[in-house]
Amino acid sequence: MTSMAKIKTLCVYCGSSSRGRESHKVAAMRLGKLMAHAGIRLIFGGGQVGLMGITAQAVLSEGGEVTGIIPKFLDEVEVGLKGCTELIITPDMHTRKQKMAELADAFVVLPGGFGTLDETFEILTWKQLGLHDKPVVIVDLDGYWSPLNAVFERLIGEHYARPDNRALYRFVDSVEEILPALDAAPAFAPGVAAKLL
Repeated sequence: MTSMAKIKTLCVYCGSSSRGRESHKVAAMRLGKLMAHAGIRLIFGGGQVGLMGITAQAVLSEGGEVTGIIPKFLDEVEVGLKGCTELIITPDMHTRKQKMAELADAFVVLPGGFGTLDETFEILTWKQLGLHDKPVVIVDLDGYWSPLNAVFERLIGEHYARPDNRALYRFVDSVEEILPALDAAPAFAPGVAAKLL
């Protein structure tokens, strides 16, 4: 491990649905503002809808920088956020996730659906395999991800994951705990890109 590097870019995985809890929307907005004030650039899926759009708009509204990464087929149906500091169009979902992983110094998981789970499991698996060593913080707003934590514990209890795999991630209860958790995370190598074998 290298010495602790400052988090300059943060990838946020979260839902694209606008039908979630109001408290989740408020938290997404708060996270965006905290990131902008800390000078941390948002790396996200490029959408203008749901928690994804709320987080990005909050960063931009406070003068922060946003890199959106969206596959061509989604951008063509006008779900891409056009006000991004930078909008990267990828040929497919796989390339999108790869690019997000490459550009981020750390990852945060807010409430979301199947896509958010897909991204979370993939980035944790890549970390387990040693393809990156970046922090992963899961924000358990209103107990939303408590069942996921229980699944992780079941995997460990049934010996399909090792006890030391708990070091791959950290659960926190609020967005205010994210930046302190990242500051307290073990050292990581900035710019280490997750690469598929």
